[in-house]
Amino acid sequence: MNQRDVKSDPSLEGLEEIDAGSEDGKRAPRSRRAEPLLLECAWEVCNQVGGIYTVLRSKVPSMMNRWGNRYCLIGPYSHQSAQVEFEPAPLVGAVGQAVKQMRELGFGAHYGRWLVTGRPHVVLLNYLDAFRYLHEVKYRLWTDHHISTPGDDEMVNNVVAFGESVRLFLQLLAQKESPRRKIVTHFHEWMAGAAVPMLRKDAWPGSIIFTTHATLLGRYLAMNHPVFYDHLPFFDAEGEAAHYNIVAQHRIERAAAHGSHVFTTVSDVTAEECKHLLGRPVDLLLPNGLNIQRFAALHEFQNLHREYKERIHEFTVGHFFPSYHFDLDNTLYFFTSGRYEYRNKGMDLTIEALARLNHRLREAGSPVTVVFFVITRAPTRSINVTALQSRAMLREFRNASEAIKEDIGEKLFQAATAGQIPDLNTLIDDYWRLRLRRTMYAWKRDLPPLIVTHDLLDDAKDPVLNQLRNCQLWNNEHDPVKVIYHPDFITATNPLFGIDYDQFVRGCHLGVFPSYYEPWGYTPLESIALGVPAITSDLAGFGSYLKQLRPDHEEKGISIIHRRYSDFHQAADELADRMFRYCQLSRRERINLRNSAESFSEHFDWHNLGKRYHEAHELALDRLV
Repeated sequence: MNQRDVKSDPSLEGLEEIDAGSEDGKRAPRSRRAEPLLLECAWEVCNQVGGIYTVLRSKVPSMMNRWGNRYCLIGPYSHQSAQVEFEPAPLVGAVGQAVKQMRELGFGAHYGRWLVTGRPHVVLLNYLDAFRYLHEVKYRLWTDHHISTPGDDEMVNNVVAFGESVRLFLQLLAQKESPRRKIVTHFHEWMAGAAVPMLRKDAWPGSIIFTTHATLLGRYLAMNHPVFYDHLPFFDAEGEAAHYNIVAQHRIERAAAHGSHVFTTVSDVTAEECKHLLGRPVDLLLPNGLNIQRFAALHEFQNLHREYKERIHEFTVGHFFPSYHFDLDNTLYFFTSGRYEYRNKGMDLTIEALARLNHRLREAGSPVTVVFFVITRAPTRSINVTALQSRAMLREFRNASEAIKEDIGEKLFQAATAGQIPDLNTLIDDYWRLRLRRTMYAWKRDLPPLIVTHDLLDDAKDPVLNQLRNCQLWNNEHDPVKVIYHPDFITATNPLFGIDYDQFVRGCHLGVFPSYYEPWGYTPLESIALGVPAITSDLAGFGSYLKQLRPDHEEKGISIIHRRYSDFHQAADELADRMFRYCQLSRRERINLRNSAESFSEHFDWHNLGKRYHEAHELALDRLV
C-alpha cells in the first residue's frame, strides 16, 4: 500500500495500519474502533542504551496479546539503530496520519514496526528537529513548571527536545481520536518525562502513566552515602540535586511523577525512594519480567551448560595454564556482571567476600578451584597483549594437535592393516614434534596469570582493580579463588571467549549480584532463566520481592544476602558463607539446583507479571475525567 491520506479512503478512517492490512490479511472488526489506544514512550524504544530496553522489548508479546493493533511505542529516532531494528510502514490510521502531519510541520517522524518478537507499531521522532524551538520550550518549562534547564547540558537539551516532539505528536493524535477513543500514554523514566507536565498544562485529553525505574537522585545518593536507606527520609532533595548538579533532571522527573494520573515504580525498595525524593507515593508496583520463552531450552539446558562450560574451560586453559595447572573437573565458574557502579552493584562486597572465600577454601583444604569473572564495561585502551598471545598460542596447540592426530591416525591404520604394532613415538613427524616443542616452550610463563584482561585507561584509579590488589587476589598458584576482571561486555565477536553473554552465563555455575542499590535487578533473573543459580540482596527490588512473596526461594536456586540492616562486614561474611556452601555441593546437587532455578524462572514471565501493567492501564482509564 502506498502512503496516502486516509481521508481519501473512508474504509481506513480512524483505523490503525494493521487494521487496514494486517499480517494475516484480515481487517479488524469495526466494533473495536472505539476501544482505548495504548502508547508507551521511552528513550530506549528501538534504542539499546539501558536496562529499560530489555523491559520494553521483552514485554511486547504480553502487551500485544492484550492490546493487539491498539498498541504503539514512541521513541527517539537514531539512524544507526533504525537500520537494524525498524521497518517502515504506510502512513495509515490515526497514528500514521499524525506522523504525516509531523512531517508537514518539519519534524522527522517515522512510522513502522519494531523488529522484535511481536512486531509492534512504533513511532520514532527526530528530536533534533525541535531544537529550533528549544529556547521557547525551555521558557515554557520555567514559567509553567519552574524547571530551569542549563544551556550547555547536551543530554538535558535532547530530553527537552524529545519531550516537545512527543507533546506535539500526542496533540495531533488526540485531535483525530478524542473524544471517540480514549488514549493512554505510558512514559518511562525522566528522559521521556519532559512531555508529561507540558501535556497536563495543555489539558491534553488522554490519560498518563509515569514509571520511574530508578530515581536519578537516588542513584547518585546511594553511590555516595554509606547509610543511604537509613537517611532517606531526611535528605533535602532539592539541595542534594543541586549538590550533584542534576537540578533540571530531578525537577523533570518530579514534575512527571506529580503530573501523571498514575505513578508507578518497579519495587517496594524504589517506592520508598520515590516517596521521599520525588514527594509522591506510588500508586502501583510494576515488577520487571522477562520473555522466558527466549531463554527456554527445555531438557537441553543441561547439555548447553556442559557445552558452554567447555568453551569457558578453553579460556581458562589459555589464561592460567601457561603459569600453572589445576583440575578443571573440580573447577567452578562464578560471575558478576552489570553497569560499572562499583558500590551500587555490590562489586566492593563481592571482592571482599571472595578474599574471605579464598581463605576458607584454603583452610579447609578443599579440592575446588573457583574462577570468578567480574564482567562490566570500563574505559580501556585494548585487550591485553599477553591475553591475546595466550589465546593465539592455544589455537596453535589445537592446530598442531589436530595435525598430529590426523598424521598418526593414518600411519597407525596402515601399520595395523599390515599386522604391525608400531612404536607410537615413531609415528610423529619431526616437523610436528619440533613445532609442538617450540610452542610449549613459548607457552610457559614464570609470572602469575593476569587479573585483568584489558589495558585500562587509568588502572591506578580503577576501584575494582585496586580492591583486588588490596585483597591480595593475585591469582597465585596456591589460591583456590582465581579472579578475571573483564572490563568489557562478552559477545560472540569477543576474541577471548567467542560466545554470547547468554552462552557464557549458561556455562557458569553461580551468578553473584549482592547489590546495594538496585531498583529491580535483571541480572539474577536472567541468570535463573538460563538455569544458573544466583545470589542477590534484599536491597535489590528483585530480592525484596522474593523475600516477601516466595519464602522458598533458597530451594529454587536463589539466595538473598541481608544488606538492609547489616553492616558491610556482616554482609561480606554471609556472602562468603553462601559461596562456600555452594562449593561443597556435589555434582548431582548442583544439577538439581539448576533444574529448580530454571523451572522457577517461569514465575517471572511477562505472561504473569504483565498483569500488573494491565492493572495500571485500567486505573489510568478510570482516573481519566
